[in-house]
Amino acid sequence: MKKILGITSIRSDYDLMSSLYRLLADSTDIEFKLLVSGAHLSQIYGNSVDLIKNDGFDILLTIESLIDSDSRQSRLKTASLFLQNAIDTVAFYQPDLILLAGDREDVIMGALIGGFLEIPTLHFYGGDHTQDGHIDNPVRHATSKLVSAHMVSHEEHRQRLIRIGESPDRIFTIGSIALDRFVQHSPISKSELRRTLGIQKGFKEFALLIFHPVTEEQDSCHLIFRNILNTLKRKGIHTFVSTPNTDPGNKKILHELENYHQDPMFFFFKNFDRDTFLSIFKNSRFIIGNSSAGILESASIPIPAINIGLRQTGRKVNKNVIFCDTSENSILFSIEKVTSASFSASLTEMHNIYGNGDSAPKAFNIIKSLDFKRFLYKKEDPLQQSPEIFHGG
Repeated sequence: MKKILGITSIRSDYDLMSSLYRLLADSTDIEFKLLVSGAHLSQIYGNSVDLIKNDGFDILLTIESLIDSDSRQSRLKTASLFLQNAIDTVAFYQPDLILLAGDREDVIMGALIGGFLEIPTLHFYGGDHTQDGHIDNPVRHATSKLVSAHMVSHEEHRQRLIRIGESPDRIFTIGSIALDRFVQHSPISKSELRRTLGIQKGFKEFALLIFHPVTEEQDSCHLIFRNILNTLKRKGIHTFVSTPNTDPGNKKILHELENYHQDPMFFFFKNFDRDTFLSIFKNSRFIIGNSSAGILESASIPIPAINIGLRQTGRKVNKNVIFCDTSENSILFSIEKVTSASFSASLTEMHNIYGNGDSAPKAFNIIKSLDFKRFLYKKEDPLQQSPEIFHGG
């Protein structure tokens, strides 16, 4: 029986992968377990390990690794705690394959564990690229050089991995697994949402705001967040507002959030169950902030996505996404643009460039059919890559 270990440290990466996790866990010839760490185990960030337990997945180990601080040292310390506490358990369990998703600190630690313990590793969402200066971007690329094989969301991502010296034989283009459950989900109505959440007034129409700090905006992230809230209030748009992720700068945003906590225009939340969150998302007039959900999932509804500031800049996007700067005037102009009849009309029959919601079965079939041990040793010389590959061949 093939043993597969998935690593997850935050609600976002778990949601990206959970549809594949389900296929693996339900397979009779695969033993699938999760190594759970970081924000999943933090009450401040919603204790999302409970969602994993409710989904019925087998947890090999939980690691309380999160250093909840705004300092630049905190993510490095979090990474070191994860590494030291995971090594012996992974070595003892000796999985046949380790699954890694995304670009956070635990992902590159998982790649190092697999490399040094000679366990094949499979990385999802590599080859993507942003121009925001955030450390996650080079972490993603560094992880790609450490892992055994890749499953990417778009042909452009495949080409980028080839450019950094990865062999095409190691790369599988499957689309984004994030879309699988998203596309298949049937949302509850707006009226049912209001009843479930106990909302007595307003929110007959609403937006969704997800905004995270980024390194180059760390000193001003709370001011940007304030500008977004002020503009939404100025336009009279009720909004569901997510708390930020664990990146440095989040405390400033959380403090700013307290100033609006009683404002009836906003409904603040840490974690909803998946059905509630996706129903809010799919019933929203638009999504605003700087979340990857605006880049990936919003086009499958479709609804407009307004990306504010540096985060996500440079990524390949669908035509429903617009970028703006962080001033109230720019945010106001963007809201007025995406809520116009002409913009809405332009999104009809739009196809999401990141897939159709059938990526998890593709990944599952590849995992079932391949022996990833043949990808373990990376002997290729990047100088010997065929030049024509770089032109889409």
